[in-house]
Amino acid sequence: MVANIYFGSDETSRQELTNRLSPYSGEVVSKAAICNADDAKKALLIAKEAAKEARKSTIAQRCSWLLDVAQKLRDTKEDMAKTITDEVAKPIAFSRIEVERCIETITLCAETMRTMHGETINTDAMPSGKKTTAFFLRESAGVVVAITPFNFPLNLVAHKLAPALVAGNAVVLKPTPEAPLTAYKFAKLFIESPYAIKDALSVVYGDAEVGGALVSSDIPRVISFTGSVPVGEIIAKSAGIKKVSLELGGNAATYIDESADLDLAASRCVIGAFVNSGQVCISLQRIYVNAKIYDAFAQKMADETKKLVVGSPYDDETFMGPLIDDEACKRAMSWVESAIEEGATAMLPPRVDGRLFYPCVMANVRDDMAIVCEEVFAPIVSLVRVESFDDALPRINNSPYGLQFSIFTNDLSLTKRAIYELDAGGVVINDMPTLRFDIQPYGGVKLSGVGREGPRFAIEEMSEIKSVVIC
Repeated sequence: MVANIYFGSDETSRQELTNRLSPYSGEVVSKAAICNADDAKKALLIAKEAAKEARKSTIAQRCSWLLDVAQKLRDTKEDMAKTITDEVAKPIAFSRIEVERCIETITLCAETMRTMHGETINTDAMPSGKKTTAFFLRESAGVVVAITPFNFPLNLVAHKLAPALVAGNAVVLKPTPEAPLTAYKFAKLFIESPYAIKDALSVVYGDAEVGGALVSSDIPRVISFTGSVPVGEIIAKSAGIKKVSLELGGNAATYIDESADLDLAASRCVIGAFVNSGQVCISLQRIYVNAKIYDAFAQKMADETKKLVVGSPYDDETFMGPLIDDEACKRAMSWVESAIEEGATAMLPPRVDGRLFYPCVMANVRDDMAIVCEEVFAPIVSLVRVESFDDALPRINNSPYGLQFSIFTNDLSLTKRAIYELDAGGVVINDMPTLRFDIQPYGGVKLSGVGREGPRFAIEEMSEIKSVVIC
């Protein structure tokens, strides 16, 4: 199946196509149209007209639209999971989980929209006011541009499309070039639904040229982007006066207290560090361990890591598949080699087989090492010895990122302190910072971005409040 460009409900065949090669096998797994700035501008013009009809549609129709897509996704779950695995080499078991999460995300958006409402306002509450009938209501924002990454090529698309469409907007989606067929199949479910609003969804493929044309245009009211900090900075500077939601990088950390359940902490930290081969914005990268239990915890981490199955993403038992490309492997190895040169110790020998980068636990890491200062986006986790939570807290917070942090402890006072003193968009107690439920608000502080995802919160980002007074 060839993934071509969509302009609204029309599928346009093109002679110029680009091949997507499997990160695991190197074989061609999909094809996509090569788009340019003119294509992006055309899609925006179509969306501008479609937004007028979308705004007039009923909530009932839009909710039925999403629920229809969710059901069709259930019916094609295995095919969609395999497509994800083909294009980004995510282990098939986790691709199936991603499809399930996508279904939940879409369903949650429909359920949330049914109960979103305005409120009446007491305009005579102040001496300067007077008694009127006043209220505010929510309206669609207009046109939303959604730009998505490779690591969750289905569910992160859903986190933008579903709230935007159910709120009554038109959307132009620029999916990751690494998974064009995943986006194609997903968009097709929306476009071919009997409840669809004509031309309310368009898909264009491409990189910087296409993205730049979408972001800098005067047509969109909302830009929703998930990706790197450098690209996020470009978007923030070029977007102009728009609502901009940026979900950017992270450098997730946790603290292991002497009171913690070490077996639980080690087992969860291994998952948090190595799931999706560490290619997650909230992948656990830094573990600050109380000196009293450092050696015991480090050994448990190494022992748990050895149990992970690394190999073919098509094997149901595989926990980790390959990294996305050769450059990612080279970059990951450079992090490890740099840390070793600076005095760190690899508790498991660094190992690379093609694009399979085996999980790496680094011990004796210091805060001044590059491996803990930057986002590695690879299956590498660093252990740092600290004397106490007071010692760990400023080190955890001393990062340009602030997406999600966590703490493992059975000390209630430390739990309360962590909630209020960790400088991040999300704090997790007694689990990995990689833990995320799609119903929650999700986003960060500092360089980790602005705005929040999650059904209710994204709908709010993608709608406008109108105040009404009847005298």
